[in-house]
Amino acid sequence: MGHPLGAVGGGRRRDGEGRRSYGRARRFIRALPPLVIVGGVVFDLSTPPAYTAAPLFSAAPLIAAPFFSTLTTLLTGIAAVLASVGLHLYNGTAAEIPTLTETLTVLTVSALALLISRVVRRSGERLASARVIAETAQKAVLPTPAERIGGLQCAARYEAAQADAFIGGDLFAVQDTPYGVRLVVGDVRGKGMEAVEAVAVVIGAFREAAEQERALEGVAQRLERALAREGTRRDGLDAFEGFTTAVLAEIPHDGSGTFDGFVRVVNRGHPPPLLLYADGRLDTLEPTEPALPLGMGDLATWPDRAEGRPYPPGATLLFYTDGLSEARNAAGVFYDPGERLAGRIFPGPEELLDALVDDVRLHTGGGSTDDMALLALSRPAAGQPERRRTMPVVPPNGSGHGP
Repeated sequence: MGHPLGAVGGGRRRDGEGRRSYGRARRFIRALPPLVIVGGVVFDLSTPPAYTAAPLFSAAPLIAAPFFSTLTTLLTGIAAVLASVGLHLYNGTAAEIPTLTETLTVLTVSALALLISRVVRRSGERLASARVIAETAQKAVLPTPAERIGGLQCAARYEAAQADAFIGGDLFAVQDTPYGVRLVVGDVRGKGMEAVEAVAVVIGAFREAAEQERALEGVAQRLERALAREGTRRDGLDAFEGFTTAVLAEIPHDGSGTFDGFVRVVNRGHPPPLLLYADGRLDTLEPTEPALPLGMGDLATWPDRAEGRPYPPGATLLFYTDGLSEARNAAGVFYDPGERLAGRIFPGPEELLDALVDDVRLHTGGGSTDDMALLALSRPAAGQPERRRTMPVVPPNGSGHGP
């Protein structure tokens, strides 16, 4: 029996078919304005003079307006007017009153189409500018991790639930420090710019604390204090209800790429990471004691405790946000990453995330209601080669990254 993740090739085929269908539709739309004008000419020549093709000539520039440049729309309007006038000259009806009315109608609609085209172009320019700003913000707040950090292979994904979105409330950061490779993966409560601001606060505090704090517990406390200051600054609803689920991890090493064989984890109300062994076995790194998320220190206080787990050569750590574990299919069944990944062996973290993203798309039918951040770290076994990687941001329609 094949493993569920063995169906990811179907996702590739479906994405390929979708791209081909989109290409055919695009070519048809490009050909539609001249086809409409030609159809109007054929209609006028094959019917009695009492029948007019003016509606078709008027439709051609309107069709061109939202899909083509302003110049192309202008040329389409001119072609429509010339076709209308030429047919009336051919039929000997150019001097009649209805002919003047039809010509004015085509001219008026063509002018309206030009106006529509300018509005669409201006809106498109604004959207393109907004996309550039969003991409810049994404790179500044969630920079692409290096493919190799402190001797570990690294891969990351940020999957946006909303089309054309680049960043939301999910976050990840990983860096090599004097105390080992440290990372944080989290999910800020809320949406929009306030969530992005909180993401920036958490990542900024983590990058500073990861270099300065000797213990991972100290890093968690620094993040707690940073969010408390942010909540006070907002002085609103988020000052009382804002929180961030997060998991912090540390893989100690001696500075020369030699690890002590353990990973230390502090979990603050976040989905537990998974540890995938080289032989396909899988462990869920559940915390011994549940803890409240960051930013909820006013409700309860307790000392953070980092829990150590074995991290042997060839193993891969997978960190994720609840956009993965709460992804549902049409029947409302949640996606279970532990069940889907158990027994699978991947050459590296990049291949793991590729397969995981494809499988989630199959599970949900291509749609998702929440953003999803993924971070995978592999400890190479002896002689294992380095691998190249990228970190695309993938909108839910699948554009921007091919599996």
